[in-house]
Amino acid sequence: MKLRANISEFEFDVEIREQGSRVFAVVDGREYQLEQMKSSDTNFTLLGEGRVFDCRIEGQIASGSPLDIAVGPNHYAITLTDPKRLRSSLTGGAHSEGAVRIAAPMPGKIVRILVESGQAVEAGAGIVVVEAMKMQNEMKSPKAGTVVSIDVVAGATVNAGDVLAVIE
Repeated sequence: MKLRANISEFEFDVEIREQGSRVFAVVDGREYQLEQMKSSDTNFTLLGEGRVFDCRIEGQIASGSPLDIAVGPNHYAITLTDPKRLRSSLTGGAHSEGAVRIAAPMPGKIVRILVESGQAVEAGAGIVVVEAMKMQNEMKSPKAGTVVSIDVVAGATVNAGDVLAVIE
């Protein structure tokens, strides 16, 4: 599972794969292999690199919802986002206030721009089509609003994370 983690002002790419009680994680390019022992859905112990980590999760585990993660005596406010869910149609309530930036999920080429700056859009409306690895992905608006800017042109090459459009 590939996720985006926000901790304070920092963002990290996170990839997690479980095989039984083993957890393989890549956090911002660094690999971890851990043994997991769950005592409940929110309390567990991780063993790795000769260390023991007692962990607790407080909050709803859902894409975009803030979590309080306790590792021993330390607490971290973390928001996990599934980039695939942001591309699919979300309900308008998920991003009801403020501007939302639609970013490229991976390097690719802009095939089509489906809206114009200043245009009103509904939640789930197609904004930009990006081609990556011979597949076309329609980037959708996660909320109803107005297209504030389109930051790319058809035919342009984009990198992962580049802002394609802003919806307000």
